[in-house]
Amino acid sequence: MPEPTLSLVIGNKTWSSWSLRPWLILKRFSIPFEEIGIRLRQADSKSAILNHSPAGKVPVLRDGDLVVWDSLAIIEYLADLYPDRPIWPRDRVARGLARAVSAEMHAGFQQLREVCPMDLFAAKPMDTFPEAVEHNIRRIVQVFRECRTSYGQGGPYLFGDFSAADAMYAPVCSRFRTYVPDLGRFGDDGTAADYVRTIFAMPEMTEWAAGARSEDAA
Repeated sequence: MPEPTLSLVIGNKTWSSWSLRPWLILKRFSIPFEEIGIRLRQADSKSAILNHSPAGKVPVLRDGDLVVWDSLAIIEYLADLYPDRPIWPRDRVARGLARAVSAEMHAGFQQLREVCPMDLFAAKPMDTFPEAVEHNIRRIVQVFRECRTSYGQGGPYLFGDFSAADAMYAPVCSRFRTYVPDLGRFGDDGTAADYVRTIFAMPEMTEWAAGARSEDAA
């Protein structure tokens, strides 16, 4: 069977947290694709995105005539398209938890998103946070600790090997590095801080950052 021709439409790599998620999956699991970048925060950004997606948002995956929008939907589509790649953990119980924490990230933590938007290269440590944001941070620290403790023995990621759950939480690692350098204030025993370092040590994250620098310089 020939490889499908996939294209991924993404926003600026410095800011587009949702774009990072499926991009990491495609890169990490060696899935060939064409990357189409759209500059955000421009007068024509909305119309440019609408040329690719009826939802008017990035990211967007195109597979022939099929259009899939929403980062988690794209990841699920890729998992179906490439069942030989362990995009989700192979173990049924671990896979169930990975999907649960991914869905929690997808649907939740709105206060953290609003107060601490992704800004890949920024250093803006905050001394205080609104109560709702502090609650979000503590919950994510708890997720990292519980996943790593229960399922992380086989490797440095949430479920040992890299999976969709890591892709879903990678942008939060960027937010933590920008705004929350001391996770110990929020109950971290070192697990979350180590995990943030693990995510940024990935060659794929280095490639994403290099692309962001190129975009910023253009």
